[in-house]
Amino acid sequence: MEFVTTVLRFFQSGGAFMYPILIVMIVGLAIALERALYLRRANAENRALWSELLPLLNRGDYQAAERLASESETAIGRVLGFGLARARGNATRSEIEMAMEESIMEVTPLLERRTHYLATFANIATLLGLLGTIIGLIQGFNAVANVNPAEKASLLSASISVAMNTTAFGLIVAIPLLLAHAWLQSKANDLIDSVEMAAIKFLNSLGLKE
Repeated sequence: MEFVTTVLRFFQSGGAFMYPILIVMIVGLAIALERALYLRRANAENRALWSELLPLLNRGDYQAAERLASESETAIGRVLGFGLARARGNATRSEIEMAMEESIMEVTPLLERRTHYLATFANIATLLGLLGTIIGLIQGFNAVANVNPAEKASLLSASISVAMNTTAFGLIVAIPLLLAHAWLQSKANDLIDSVEMAAIKFLNSLGLKE
């Protein structure tokens, strides 16, 4: 309870700029949570589909593999679905590979969607914190301009302490958002790499020459 009281006191003493930083934090955390759940689900669905597709590809049952892939909305399903459909037309390895690369370019934005906002929100939180501090310092200096010289030092130190709260809160918000951005980007890249690896294994299973 004491911790909550301290946090509330810290928030209230930071001034008006604490509220937009709080909004940035809430929106950023919501995006990070949604992306984390999406990528976790996408990874599980990709693994499940690949475990079903691999035996079909190994025994050369491309018709069943294409049907299974076309019924799936996963990244691997889309990419291999393109490749299997292209292979049905007696295409060369290069043509099939090109078709799957085009499909990978389509699914990549879906995996990385909204992740870049986290880095932007981190920068916004930092800048809002600095702006709140600067405005707080300006107000503090203006407030002590006409007071008794004996009181200036204590009033000025109190104003500076309050103004610095916005910078501290901005950094408290920005650092986790940057870490979440880096982690989510890494997870998305790992997922894309796994799709590309599945595409290469599919191409190798065809045994086609360039």
